[in-house]
Order: sequence, then C-alpha cells, then structure tokens
Amino acid sequence: METAYKSNPLLDKLPKHLKQFIKPQDYDEYTPVNQAVWRYVMRKNVDYLSKVAHESYLEGLKKTGISIDEIPSMYGMNRILKDIGWAAVAVDGFIPPNAFMEFQAYNVLVIASDIRQLENIEYTPAPDIIHEGAGHAPIIANPEYAEYLRRFGEIGCKAISSARDHEIYEAVRHLSIIKEAEGTPASEIEAAEKRVAELQQQEGDNSEMALIRNLHWWTVEYGLIGTPENPRIYGAGLLSSIGESTWCMTDKVRKLPYTLEAAYQEFDITKPQPQLFVTPDFAHLSQVLEEFANTMALRKGGLNGIEKLIHSKALGTVELSTGIQISGIFNKVIAHEGQPVYIQTQGETALAYRDKELVGHGIEKHRDGFGTPVGKLKGINLAIEDMSPRDLKAYNIYEGEQVALEFEGAISVSGTIVTGTRNLQGKIIMISLRNCKVAHEDITIFESKEEIYNLAVGKSVASAYSGPADVNSFDLITHVPSEKTIKSKISPQRRHLEDLYRQVREFRSGKNRTISRHKVFEEIKFHHPEDWLLSVELYELARLNGDSDFAGEILQHLHEVKLERPKVGHLIDDGIELVDNALIHH
Repeated sequence: METAYKSNPLLDKLPKHLKQFIKPQDYDEYTPVNQAVWRYVMRKNVDYLSKVAHESYLEGLKKTGISIDEIPSMYGMNRILKDIGWAAVAVDGFIPPNAFMEFQAYNVLVIASDIRQLENIEYTPAPDIIHEGAGHAPIIANPEYAEYLRRFGEIGCKAISSARDHEIYEAVRHLSIIKEAEGTPASEIEAAEKRVAELQQQEGDNSEMALIRNLHWWTVEYGLIGTPENPRIYGAGLLSSIGESTWCMTDKVRKLPYTLEAAYQEFDITKPQPQLFVTPDFAHLSQVLEEFANTMALRKGGLNGIEKLIHSKALGTVELSTGIQISGIFNKVIAHEGQPVYIQTQGETALAYRDKELVGHGIEKHRDGFGTPVGKLKGINLAIEDMSPRDLKAYNIYEGEQVALEFEGAISVSGTIVTGTRNLQGKIIMISLRNCKVAHEDITIFESKEEIYNLAVGKSVASAYSGPADVNSFDLITHVPSEKTIKSKISPQRRHLEDLYRQVREFRSGKNRTISRHKVFEEIKFHHPEDWLLSVELYELARLNGDSDFAGEILQHLHEVKLERPKVGHLIDDGIELVDNALIHH
C-alpha cells in the first residue's frame, strides 16, 4: 500500500494501528482566507508572546522553521523537526486519547491539519494547525520538555479508560466538528455543548485516562511556568489562542503551584479556564508525572488493576510477576484476602513475554478467552516461579506426572503435565497440562480431555494496563471515526471573497504587482461589507506605500464595520496596532 504522506525513518517505525490515523495534509486545500487567518494570528501571537511566553517558544519558532506568513507544510516541518529527533503527521481533528499519546511515545507530534474559520479566529475547541503547529511544535525544541512529552505519551497510552471516557471523546469530537462547520444552527451547537457538560459532570470514579487527561490539559495545553506571581506561558492551548493568552495573564485567573492535585481538577473545553497551574521548571513536570504513574495499575497491578480493566470493557494486558503477559478483554476475577487468585478473559486473547507474543499463543489458539490461577500454592512458602528444578521435581511438577495443585483461595488444578515454558532466566512461566480440571471450591471452571490447558505462572499481578502487550497480536486497524470533519461547499460569493484575498496575498509577496488595491477595496466595501481582515491587510499595504489618504479611507471603513459588528472591534484594533507598531520599529 502506498502512503499518501511523505514518510521518514521515525514515521516508518510507527506501528500499523497508528498509521491508520495519518492523512495527507492536502496543502493546496488551504484557501487565501485560511492563509490570512494564519498570518494574523501568528503576527499577533509573536508580537504579544515575545513578552509573556517562555523563552523556548520564540527560539523554537526559529528552530522549527515555522513561518509567520504562511501555513507550514508538514514536509517542511519534518525536515526541521528531524534535527531534534521528532516528526509530525496530519490527522483529521480529534483522535482517541490513547492513540494521541502513543504517537507522542514515538516522538511524533499529531497535527490536525485543518485551520479555524475566520469567525473563530480567537479560539476554537477543534484542534487545528494553528493550535498544533504554532502551539505545540515550537516548545518541543526544548529538550527537557520534549522528553516530558515523550514520557507522557509512553505512560499515558497505558492508562485504563472507562466506557464514559469514550462517550466524552465522541461528544467533544462532535462539538468541535459542528462548531467549525459553516452554517451550523446555534441550537445544534448549544445541544452539543450541553451534552459535553452533562457527560463531564456525571458522577463516577475518574478513570486513569480521565486523570491523566487532566494532567495533560493543565500542562501541555494550559501550562504556565515560573512562579505564580511571575508566570510565563508554555501550554499550546494558550500559545495558540490570542484571546486566552491575554486573559490568562490577568488577575481574573488564579495561578496555583503545579502538583499532583491537578489530576483531580476538571476542565471545561468550551470556556476560558478560571485557574491555571504554574510549574517552576520543565523538570518538575516529569516529577509529577512519575508520581502519577506510581498510582496507576501499570505499576501497582493487583486486584484493583484487574478490576479497572474489567470495568473498562476494552482490550488490556495483565502482566504476572514472572513477566508473562495476558492480553484480552478481562471479564472475571476471583479474589481471596484482597488478592486475585484467578483471572479470566473473554474472546480473543494472546500471551506474550517482554511485549513479544509467545510462539503458538496468539488469538488463533486462545480464540474463546483464557483463564489462569494466580498466586502461591497452599501451604508452600516457595512460589512455583522461585522453585529450582529439584524443588519442581519434589512437588511433582514434572513432565508426564499426574499432578493436583492446590492454590491459595481454594483454586485447584489437576491433570497430566505435558511441558513447561521457561523465560531466558530459566524461570518457569507456563505449565501445559492434559486431561485437566480447574475448579474454585466445588465449582468447575474448566475441564478438558485432550485439549491442552495452559497455566500462566505468577505469584502476583505485577501490572495491568490498556492495550495489548504485543501490538501485532491483534487486528487494531479498526479506526473509523464516527464523524469526519465537515468541508463546507463554497458559494459564489465566498469564491469572490477568496479571490480578493488571493490578489492581495500575491501583491504582498511580489508575485503579481499589477493588482489595483483600490479596486479590491471598492469590491470589499460593496460585496463583502462585513469582512474586516482583508481591509486590515490593505491598510498594511497602504501604510507601507506611504499612501496616507488610502490608509485613512480604509480606517473609516473599518470604523463602520466595528459599529456594525462590535464583537470584532478589538480584533480590528489589534490588527491596526500591529501594522502601526511594525512601521515604528521598521
């Protein structure tokens, strides 16, 4: 299969199930209005952020080669990101959180390649290229931050989700799509916002994914760095929102020191944030992340870890103390004195060791689920995995022997031992039996004659996490987003406006100097009296040319637009101020 995007060594390393999210950037689809939106936001951002952003931001803009004048091409960004060991790919809007984080674990930045409409120039809930390219990419040039992002991805993609998380993801994706689609009725947007709010307010224990998503929000998206009294911006959501980057610096937003508490602080994607967290430096982010990882089933395992997996109803992995890994959908656990003594999956299951599927133990073999006792044998202090060959023989755990194993918690296994599987250290990780019966108290769990029963050896559950141990064990190419980003149909009027923007762009870049700017201005006033951004661009050209009469005419028109559309008044003022300031410094 030919890829529709330009690959590179980092992208070649991505597993198939991540590649399914990548889409071509379609650079030619960006319209002249899109380019003008990018240029306005970037000029305003760089002007303002040079005063309030962490110094890595402006350095990073230079390093990543992101231009102020035009939307970056993914290919160009990749050529430059390569030097700092990263790559970027284009995707369609929001992708599932586990996938998003797994990309980060591979040092790949996920970039939603669409761009916000002119109407949403200050802020959009939809991920777009301004947010990703101008927000996330530059900060990655800081090595300490880049390592935090990679590590966050590595830990985050193992976080266990709940069914509610999936519902929230779908609801937020739906809201972001319709909000960016032209002509969506206000009532439909209100209903979608209400749905997101309802889901977020539902009572229920927060899953690991919900908690780590909060940490991601308060650092990567909305993080401040420095001291609460003197903070600087590094979060991409703030860096890419010309409205919120100004608002967050006022006293109206509480500044709290960044700690693990941030994991329990919910956020509302549809409104400016009432409080933000300030980290003293980037290294502190990694410290808090490690603290959080210590609370996860990934590191704690145990009964609680298995219960989280059962509750998630999704593909997950349990790793036993010997290192053997069971991947599937867990549906049952039997506990004794707070410890799991028997675990069970339903449907396709695979066994692995060190993230590599054990030969002969893929989903073809374990199509109908897999169950195994966990723990020590009753009354014997030595766990099976710690027994020497001599101990194993003494307890009859030996090829060809008829055996009856009594585990703690009233789990019994009887049958004829066929063979044992050992790991590289020589520890036994699996025992295979024939004519086998497995029971809990008087209830038979499993019984077979000729069919081989495999008992996974482990005195405890060391780890439990989302996703399979070996990504090649399962067919993970199942991603069909329920909704695609809506591309609007271009009306003749819109086409005319785009053409006027194109003419001004070509004049400014020197591509076509024959265009009459006065004529363009007359067309704007007559056919598109509500548009403001192109008049700001014409004002810039008039000022650069020293044509003060023309500049005055444009200002008069912009004043009328402000009276008609007070909501865009501050955007017009800011655009004019940018032009005037640039000329003073020029």
